[in-house]
Amino acid sequence: MLIAQITDTHIQRSGQLAEGRVDTARLLRDCVAAVLALPAQPDLIVLTGDLVDAGNAEEYAHLRQLLAPLTQRLLLIPGNHDSRDGLRAAFPEHGYLPREGWLQYVVEAGPLRIIGLDTLVPGASRGELCQARLDWLDKALTAAPGQPTLILMHHPPFLTGITAMDQIGLTGREAFTAIVARHPQVQLILCGHLHRNIQTLVGGHRALTCPSSAHQIALDLRPGAPLGYSLEPAGFMLHQWTSEGFTSHVAVTGSHPGPYLY
Repeated sequence: MLIAQITDTHIQRSGQLAEGRVDTARLLRDCVAAVLALPAQPDLIVLTGDLVDAGNAEEYAHLRQLLAPLTQRLLLIPGNHDSRDGLRAAFPEHGYLPREGWLQYVVEAGPLRIIGLDTLVPGASRGELCQARLDWLDKALTAAPGQPTLILMHHPPFLTGITAMDQIGLTGREAFTAIVARHPQVQLILCGHLHRNIQTLVGGHRALTCPSSAHQIALDLRPGAPLGYSLEPAGFMLHQWTSEGFTSHVAVTGSHPGPYLY
């Protein structure tokens, strides 16, 4: 099974640029085109938050238009730039999204069980897994201990070393780590928020962040470094599941020479 991950699309109203500089709509078009051009097409596409920039209806309508060429099943979770009600209203056919409350869900996808978590704190850049959301996760994992499980969340449950992003990271990550450590069926934890590919272990499970389809957070690991972004090549990720587990690949969008056959 092949899963494509797209994240931090930050779609604006039509004609607007993020930070006055980044054409996130054009970059998402490039990303969608790159997915459609893959020799092996994904079975499923997950979008791990910050789908739009201000959470309004015009942005979500623009996002729907840009995603329309994709025919695969899409699974969405919110990021700190999203609106729960705005996301629900924009994608009413996505029946897995609860009609009220947190946008958390469990879906079956082939051999996998996929859990979507809602780390949104309205009006804040940081994320949170409060006790109620953590209890929901523990119950969801306990319900199917023998089924390989993929977790989707926007804010990563680990420190990255990019100071300014860690300051708007996830509250509750220690409790999250303790929960997943008790559940060996968790195969992979997919996150957004960092606009970079960063990988580590959380509770003994592989966790990673995905490059943004738009701009990337500048890689500066000096303590206290100011937050910046760069126009490095945008990308997405491909996660291939086999009976031996997940293998993950970063795909760069845009046009490049090749491939040339050996």
